[in-house]
Amino acid sequence: MRKHPESLPYLAKSDVLEALSQEPTESAAPRWPEQPATSTDQWISPGVVLGLARLTEAILIAATGFITWAILQPETAAPMVNYYWAAILLSAGTVPLVFQAVGLYSIHALLRPGEHAGRLLLGWTSVLALFTAILFFAKIGDSYSRLWLGIWYASGLVTLLGLRVVLGQAVRKWNRHGRLNRRAVIVGGGERAAELIARLEASPNNDVSIVGIFDDRSDERSPAVVRGYPKLGTISKLLDFARRTRVDLLIVSLPLSAENRLLQILKQLWILPVDIRLSAHTEKLRFRPRAYSYIGDVPFFDVFDKPLGAWDTLIKTLEDRILAALAILALSPVMALVALAVKLDSRGPVLFKQRRYGFNNELIEVYKFRSMYVDKTDHNAEKLVTRSDPRVTRVGRFIRKTSLDELPQLFNVLKGDLSLVGPRPHPTMAKAADKLYGEVVDGYFARHKVKPGITGWAQINGWRGETDTPEKIQRRVEHDLYYIENWSVMFDLYILAMTPISLLNTRNAY
Repeated sequence: MRKHPESLPYLAKSDVLEALSQEPTESAAPRWPEQPATSTDQWISPGVVLGLARLTEAILIAATGFITWAILQPETAAPMVNYYWAAILLSAGTVPLVFQAVGLYSIHALLRPGEHAGRLLLGWTSVLALFTAILFFAKIGDSYSRLWLGIWYASGLVTLLGLRVVLGQAVRKWNRHGRLNRRAVIVGGGERAAELIARLEASPNNDVSIVGIFDDRSDERSPAVVRGYPKLGTISKLLDFARRTRVDLLIVSLPLSAENRLLQILKQLWILPVDIRLSAHTEKLRFRPRAYSYIGDVPFFDVFDKPLGAWDTLIKTLEDRILAALAILALSPVMALVALAVKLDSRGPVLFKQRRYGFNNELIEVYKFRSMYVDKTDHNAEKLVTRSDPRVTRVGRFIRKTSLDELPQLFNVLKGDLSLVGPRPHPTMAKAADKLYGEVVDGYFARHKVKPGITGWAQINGWRGETDTPEKIQRRVEHDLYYIENWSVMFDLYILAMTPISLLNTRNAY
């Protein structure tokens, strides 16, 4: 981590590491890096990148085989067609296995496609050589066109090389922005932090870049600089830091014996959408290896995990974008009619934008059909809408009760600000019993560990609309946290299916 960037396979070269390349002095006040922690600027798992590379290469090899066959049409008899299909699919499935064997699936290989072109040539040649050998020993070589096989080999090679060039550019860009390494913060300084950093620096294949250290203790017990890494503030300031700059991992260096202090720290930090690990490298009490997780070869205890792992995030993103696009196509006539009704009912714009809290407390602008008179709109939602509220237009009452005013938020989903399903994004000044939601519910901001949604588990269970009492917002948050802890694609689909039914209950919707 403190090594020269080129000495590591894929070390992040972020602004933070550049700032830390010069040893800070104890008199120098550490500067917090200005890198906003947004939902589109997250750590990209190398495992996901390599998994997608495997899948894409298999699909492209199959596609080139089918396209070559379709152009040449070597034989059209049904048995011959089946032979070609079987050969193409078998070879495409073999490509990832052979490429893995020749060392083509590593971030290093993706970063430098030119250096690994020879291995790619060897791998693809080996796949077709294996296929040819099977044809020879099975005595079915006459069933295949040599011209087709030659063109498939050449076109497949060109396609694979082209893909590797494109992947190399993408991976280099992510690498420059530090998105392939997890940005870690160490909680707790002093000697234990120094020992931990030394172990991580000496550990091969770790994927962590340390940003800095947070500790409540004075500089006598916790120096301003530990092995070249600055103390950036107290633990209470870590919450703000994690929302201003991307943090993927919190490593707590306190010993297990400091039980009360650990509980205090974890109670503060569990609301963040990051992995939290407790260092175990100096503990005398040893557990079975499977009780630990590892960064390189350094053991840790898993305390909290991000709600959605790398593959889960990818799957949910695909789910959101595909279903939102389909919903916009299907509901565009309804949205056009609502827009027309809003325009005819009262003067002013059709759409209303409101700032709300999104993923990790970032501020986003949420779209809605305007439901209030233009001179009475409440951009901060400082006053809850009540029954027969004079601020609401005639059309506004109808679209609020039916939630038709929320339909423009499908475009927020396409932008990446919202998810289809998740905790509802609350306005910045929303209150229950004259108190901000964060003051009413302990751990309220834990609901921001995932993207907010258009609909959610709380909404289909009757907790939508007005939240004028502490109990209502408490129950909504409880449902939100249950959803976060139990997320699955099937859970999302169930909530989406139940949403139209739940809209029939308009008791709290004004």
